[in-house]
Amino acid sequence: MNMQKMLKDLQKMQNKMSKAQDELQTQSYEAEAGGGMVKVILNGQGILTSIEINPEVVDPQEVEALEDLLMAAFNSAVKKKEDAVASSMNDLTQGMNIPGLV
Repeated sequence: MNMQKMLKDLQKMQNKMSKAQDELQTQSYEAEAGGGMVKVILNGQGILTSIEINPEVVDPQEVEALEDLLMAAFNSAVKKKEDAVASSMNDLTQGMNIPGLV
């Protein structure tokens, strides 16, 4: 086993992973709930950057339903972000199953 080659390959993979993580941090993740009545956007750090609410949804009698729609859209956007991170890391490690990377 050539140790120098292995270390060089690991360094290449580390550089690729760092670049992929930087790219993921700059992306936005959008999700909707209630058939598009509520839309949220997260940035790559998982920070909520935008909420759009269709005016038809806003009814003082339906605040609880609106809160549920917001929660659903937000959680969907978080899941999309996490899936993108996992997919990107999996592509880089080619299924090597390295603990702590995903």
